[in-house]
Amino acid sequence: MPKGDWRFRIAHREALIGVALAAFNIIWWYGFAYTLGSKPPEEYTYILGFPAWFFWSCIAGLVVMISLVYLVVKFVLKDMPFDEERRDDL
Repeated sequence: MPKGDWRFRIAHREALIGVALAAFNIIWWYGFAYTLGSKPPEEYTYILGFPAWFFWSCIAGLVVMISLVYLVVKFVLKDMPFDEERRDDL
């Protein structure tokens, strides 16, 4: 593939989107786990039988991340050909 291949620009942008999603996931998890979970266990509040920090960081975070990844794959990422010919419908 030539150095200035248009697919590299798209792949680079999509890789940055993946890194942004991973960073958001870490920030989400860390934020809820260490803000709500920093109290003594006697002071925890519970949601559906789970400590609130666990519910928001792990259970709700999983649902949020699955939704975000689905939306990004459905509406942002592009299907790219592996052959050398450029497709105009992208």
